[in-house]
Amino acid sequence: MKVSQKGLYALQAMMVLTRRYTQGAIRIRDIAYEENLPEKFLELILLELKNARIVESVRGAKGGYSLRRAPSEIRLSEIIRLIDGPLAPFGDADQLRTLIDRDAEHRALYKVFLEVRDAAARILENTTLADLINRGPAADSHPKTINRKTIRKKRAALSVLPMLTRGEGHD
Repeated sequence: MKVSQKGLYALQAMMVLTRRYTQGAIRIRDIAYEENLPEKFLELILLELKNARIVESVRGAKGGYSLRRAPSEIRLSEIIRLIDGPLAPFGDADQLRTLIDRDAEHRALYKVFLEVRDAAARILENTTLADLINRGPAADSHPKTINRKTIRKKRAALSVLPMLTRGEGHD
């Protein structure tokens, strides 16, 4: 399973809204600044989350976005499925089961993919936004000042995070 950049941005924005859950609506500009996300792209992501009734928006000078439900009620699987689709490298679980039934030669391979998909789905289904905030150093963080050098380092680190290319990490 690979989470897209859009999916990662959605999760990062949701973490900001979780950390600031008791503060009311948070402006898109503040979310974008706090997580160093592209503001225009974030607007589209938040609109998608709003249409799915995960966040809500408030208009006006004190407007912005907030979580529609408590952080303990919003599961990572819900966000990832909305933004990135099924939680499997070859589509959803039903597609994998069909391949297992129809392709005897590769059945063992598809069974492994289904097991990976099921394990990932279990973890994502059982992890809420509240769990994320409670488990890491972000639990103690507050909005911070970010300089340009820090932004470049963060982007460079994120660009290699999701996957290794063939041959990397092997001597």
